[in-house]
Amino acid sequence: MNLIKSTGLFALAVFCLGEFLIVPAQAATSLEEVVVTARKRTEKFEDVPVSVDAFSQADIESAGIEKAQDFINLTPNVTLVQTQNEGNSFVNIRGVSQARNSDMSVAVVVDGVLMSNPAEFNQELFDVTDIEVLRGPQGALYGRNAIGGAIVIHTKKPTDHYEGKIKVGYDSGPGYKAQGSLSGPVPGSDTLKFHAAVSYKDTDGYLKNVYLHQKADPYKDISGRLKLLWQPNDDFTADLRLYGSHVHTHALYFTIAANANNTTLPIQVNNPGTDKRDIYNASLKMDYNTDYGTLTSITAYDVTKEILTGDQFNFLPRAQSYANFASNNPAYDPGGFFGLLKTLTGDPVIDMSQTQYLNVKAWSQEIRFTSPSQNRLRWIAGAYFLGTKRFISTGNQVDRGNGVFPVYHTPRPSVFVDPTDPSPQIGLLADTQNNFAWALFGDLTYDISDKLEASVSLRYDNDHRENTTDTQPLYDPTGLGLVPGTVRKHTWDDLQPKITLTYKPFENLTFYTDYSRGFRSGGFNQSGVGAAVPVAGVDDLYKQQTADTYEIGMKGQFFNRRLDISASGYRTHFKNAYFFFFDPGTSTQNLGNIPRVNYTGFEFESQALITDNLQAYVGLGYTDGKIIEAANPADNGNQAPLVSVYTFNAGAKYSQPLGSFGGIIGNVNLVLRGDYQIIGKTYWDPGNISTRRPVNLLDVRAGLQSPDNWSLMFWSKNALDEKYNAEFSPGPAPGANFLFRAEPMRWGVEFTKKF
Repeated sequence: MNLIKSTGLFALAVFCLGEFLIVPAQAATSLEEVVVTARKRTEKFEDVPVSVDAFSQADIESAGIEKAQDFINLTPNVTLVQTQNEGNSFVNIRGVSQARNSDMSVAVVVDGVLMSNPAEFNQELFDVTDIEVLRGPQGALYGRNAIGGAIVIHTKKPTDHYEGKIKVGYDSGPGYKAQGSLSGPVPGSDTLKFHAAVSYKDTDGYLKNVYLHQKADPYKDISGRLKLLWQPNDDFTADLRLYGSHVHTHALYFTIAANANNTTLPIQVNNPGTDKRDIYNASLKMDYNTDYGTLTSITAYDVTKEILTGDQFNFLPRAQSYANFASNNPAYDPGGFFGLLKTLTGDPVIDMSQTQYLNVKAWSQEIRFTSPSQNRLRWIAGAYFLGTKRFISTGNQVDRGNGVFPVYHTPRPSVFVDPTDPSPQIGLLADTQNNFAWALFGDLTYDISDKLEASVSLRYDNDHRENTTDTQPLYDPTGLGLVPGTVRKHTWDDLQPKITLTYKPFENLTFYTDYSRGFRSGGFNQSGVGAAVPVAGVDDLYKQQTADTYEIGMKGQFFNRRLDISASGYRTHFKNAYFFFFDPGTSTQNLGNIPRVNYTGFEFESQALITDNLQAYVGLGYTDGKIIEAANPADNGNQAPLVSVYTFNAGAKYSQPLGSFGGIIGNVNLVLRGDYQIIGKTYWDPGNISTRRPVNLLDVRAGLQSPDNWSLMFWSKNALDEKYNAEFSPGPAPGANFLFRAEPMRWGVEFTKKF
């Protein structure tokens, strides 16, 4: 009923807007023509046989897209869970999701470079020219983590002539932002061009910590990007790209409740927590054109470091903490651990805090050869290599009211050795991974006739991982008898084929059908948890995943491109879906597997140019993620974790010329835009112990825009101030589940000037 009601309200709003705001008819125009690189070639959107949403630079500016959440909110059958810390963002496409400690469910490609670390995904999107969101397995071209789809992002290229842009803004945090870019030829060179861009944001935040009487989610980010493009002749191009980002925010401000819809509990952690993340990327892309095609080499190196600190369960002030309660009530402390802490420290109040440190370094190399696009027979062949070194430590400390002390590699003095330390260490789990992955891939596309195209793609991925236990016996909280220096090795591999048939009976109408397979590597839980953790599906290893998808779709343009329609339906047979489980008995964060899940659904999208001034769109995505075979038979028939049954999107943008104001400020347009989204009922765990009700979100933008070089815009996100939880995660006991609060209504104003 909510979906039907919302669709009707949207149609009524568009009708009223057309009746009262439409200007006299002008010469016929059309929707913007969009080109995409979904198949690693430049093609028209309507010609690509993939369920894809494409956002051009005009779309990005119109919608105010600045973070991943912004474009995902505009994409049917795609959702994003943001939780715990800046590096934990879980993309869900058609029900296929990720969880803590897992690889991503999508391949993310920025300027041709595959993102190697999921902790990098949630970053500022400044100077972005286009974004493509591909739904369905894309492993045949994008590799082992494209099991749910792919996200392709392009940033602004260096220009032939000098140009720049500045943007400044204020938000209701209160907060401020400033962004700037400059592009053009390098002085004294005819073959070298540059593009430099910087972004700065600083806000106090929007969620209240009622105990500390401050905001729970302040955010500061400073990021920069530099590109150098060298083109000594028409056949060779070298593109060097450097990127750096530093984020400072808070983390771990959970609330604890039984129900996913409980938004009445205030955030009241006594430690505000800290989260500092640094990202450094460097890449070199070289293209050499020959008569037979283009040879491309992409070399990249990435470093990501993130440290977070904060309160421990149950995320309440020290006197109200579970640890303090258990230390005074032996019946709730069967092992006597909290009572022992109280005796050792002599503290009248017992509480705990936590820290986590992540350090990932990765290099990658891709080589591919792409035949000319105009050939009847087109092909791509290539190889990919990735080396990764990853260290992670997770530990607990005694919270004596002195704050949380960040821990990287070396633990603080143990509480069993020096209980007088300001914040003695209780335990510290630490592991190092050295991984090497490689792949061979190819694509063959043939025009059988002017109307019929066949495409076959195949990729083989091999991922070898080695996990070394760095936990020291004195700091081992698991009781599993971890031995430092223990090395576990495993290799995951699979073939990822894709077969597509495309039929174009007319220039403006495309039908397609395909079969595709996606693959995602497994990984390591703590050694010994398979025997110690009493949850079916949790073992020392979590298994690799495969997704076999069958899809049929269409795309059409009508009325001189004033109306675009696309639709697709799919069925995915998924093996070994993930679920997350925190085990308090061993202090371990674990991934478990669900042997078989079927995802069935569809997408429908349409956009229309109702008048030369008014454009509207509507989109609907539906996913039924049914568990066919669960590790726990009681879960058979339930909905798979992190699945939102449907998403509904609708919106409109209106632009009205206002004249030149007497020539004082030049020609100006009044610009209005609204984007409405419903995220349907969402399931979080295999047992479906609690479901989140549908969430209704409205974003609005209004302001003045010069067609030439400036704009002044007012914006509001979550304008209806919808109260909801961004994540619900099963906790250590029934009724003690982790909730992470979503951002409330916020607003701001921004001024942009191009020159």
